[in-house]
Amino acid sequence: MPLTKVIGAGLGTLTEDQVLGGSTPTLTIGDAGAEDAKIVFDGNAQDYHIGTDDSADTLSIGKGSALGTTTSMTFNSNGIVTKPLQPAFRVHKTSSQTASGNMELVTWNTEELDIGGNFASNLFTAPVAGTYFFHLTALTPASTNVEVYDLGYTPVGGSVTELMKLMSTNSDAYESLGGSAIRLMGAGETMGVYIASASDTMYGDGNRWSTFFGYLIG
Repeated sequence: MPLTKVIGAGLGTLTEDQVLGGSTPTLTIGDAGAEDAKIVFDGNAQDYHIGTDDSADTLSIGKGSALGTTTSMTFNSNGIVTKPLQPAFRVHKTSSQTASGNMELVTWNTEELDIGGNFASNLFTAPVAGTYFFHLTALTPASTNVEVYDLGYTPVGGSVTELMKLMSTNSDAYESLGGSAIRLMGAGETMGVYIASASDTMYGDGNRWSTFFGYLIG
């Protein structure tokens, strides 16, 4: 005969593993009251929680034992999923840059977005190992030469490796180049944009014609 355990209104602790049996086992937390309900995972170095935020009508997953703090993911009543801490950035140039040497790192004058603070010194540093998406748009001035721009990543302790190349032989007033790339990166690897050849120029102004952005896919 199954053993029935009853826990009263006070704090109770179950020290054995628990199994919910039956044909439709259900564990219900909460009693339809206007209050938050959660499960806390009490870890050694770090706690995590999953619970319903009654005021926002969302299901949240986050770090720590307090619901609504350091939220990593939420699901609302329409099934929309948000990841407020997912690494992402977007920068653009407001002034032109002419390279004085080969593989010169492009400087970005304006930072529009940087979730997680991973973009610094004109480079994005992967905070965790994962798959990242990047996009580069480069506006080139009139030129009879080949203008070349590289999207390059750098392994920890390594040298810059070309991931994507944009080339232009534009002779009009200007030309806009664009391209996207996906890269599996390790934690600490960096991604940047480089003017590949000396004397090439990337144009910039207040219209965000030269931009660089990226984010963690998963």
